[in-house]
Amino acid sequence: MEPPSAPGHRGHVPWHRLLLAVSLLSFWNLPATAQITIESVPFKTAEGRDVLLLAHNATEDTLGYSWYRGERVENNQLIVTYRIDTQAYTQGPTFSGRERIYPNGSLLFQNATQNDTGYYTLMVTKNDLQREIVTGLLRVYPVLPRPVITSNNPNLVEHKDTVVLTCEPETQHTTYRWWINNQSLSNSTRLQLSEDNRTLTLFNVTRNDTGPYECETQNPVSATRSDPFTLNVIHPVAKPIVEANSTTVTEHEDTVVLKCLTNDTGVSLRWLFNGQSLLLAERIKLSQDNGTLTIEPVRREDAGNYQCEASNLGNSSKSDPLRLDVKFDSAPGSSSGLSGGAIAGIVIGVLAGVALIAGLVYFLFIRKIGGASDQRQLTENKSSDFNHIQDHSDKLSKKESKKPTSALPSPSATEMIHSEVKKKKRVMQPVLLAALLTYSKLLSSIPRRPLSPQGKWEEGLSPSSFPSEARPGWPGHSLLLRCQ
Repeated sequence: MEPPSAPGHRGHVPWHRLLLAVSLLSFWNLPATAQITIESVPFKTAEGRDVLLLAHNATEDTLGYSWYRGERVENNQLIVTYRIDTQAYTQGPTFSGRERIYPNGSLLFQNATQNDTGYYTLMVTKNDLQREIVTGLLRVYPVLPRPVITSNNPNLVEHKDTVVLTCEPETQHTTYRWWINNQSLSNSTRLQLSEDNRTLTLFNVTRNDTGPYECETQNPVSATRSDPFTLNVIHPVAKPIVEANSTTVTEHEDTVVLKCLTNDTGVSLRWLFNGQSLLLAERIKLSQDNGTLTIEPVRREDAGNYQCEASNLGNSSKSDPLRLDVKFDSAPGSSSGLSGGAIAGIVIGVLAGVALIAGLVYFLFIRKIGGASDQRQLTENKSSDFNHIQDHSDKLSKKESKKPTSALPSPSATEMIHSEVKKKKRVMQPVLLAALLTYSKLLSSIPRRPLSPQGKWEEGLSPSSFPSEARPGWPGHSLLLRCQ
């Protein structure tokens, strides 16, 4: 049966109509001794839903119904009045437009709110104008929103700070419950709950108290749980450890996987190469948590020391270095570490050094020979003058036959010159020999590359870059040293 929807009419209603309406409602016929009662359907109502205050045990001799807000019959608290004989209702001062009254006296609340919670009084008027009054209770509960955990201290120092967690918002008729690591709270002297369980206090926090924490709110019509909340506890960071699948690998063939191992939680990880922050490349990749470093494929420039650093807001710690060795082909034909310019520079330097030594030797040797020649010339001149005087003296004094005089220097002067030359050769020969041997070794140490498939020399200098007399050590040439 639908509730009356027509507006109420004030004034008197003929009694014969009221009696006719009562006679038509024969299905409400109950024993006269039954008492009218009120039941809330449903008993606990969620905000925004409909709720019915159902009147039980209505009798045939009922003239009408009147509903009041509160526990007493007061005209200023009247909601609505309904007369059975005319099927008319009259709105009272507290009528909100959401109330509907049924012919059996029941009162419907549409889209109930928390303000509808409270006591309601029904007054039943009999045909003999006797009145029966009964009171019922309506309960409307809010649909709880998802709670949120707040903290009074975002950064906590281990074994020093205390933190207070609060479950928001605060609502009436709500039960609060806490969870740590998906388990209900255990008894602990470091944990304390407020009287309504809405706040949780942790004393002298440790790294094991990081959580996550969740709070759950519950009322008779709904229950919901917050998102996980994690505490940030600052503590000394232990030294991490770097492990590798292999520390000696082959260039262009192997893949290196390095892992940073740490027992600390809530730390950030970063990698270092030879003491500097690692630069990522297409071959060098990190896992999502930065805990795993993968190099694929490995190259010779990847050889070096690797470290990982674990840090939190207040502390950091680096692992011991892990050395990675990369093997590569160093046989002839492999790429050299020296560029063509470097090789040319070495060769030019060697040639310049040899030329300098040769010039020095030449200068010293010629100077010595020149000095000896001058001395010999002086000796010859002196000997010639002496012979001329002697001949003249012989002619004047004795007038004898002429005595020839030799133009050659004396045996002692010639022997002295040859002795000096031999002595100089003995001194300079080892110097020249050492210089040439050094030159040969340097040339032979310069990396040489074979011909490419196109018949051209690869990076660096080819044998044709040097004159044939300056290419000892190249294929097809040899160095001959002769010492006299």
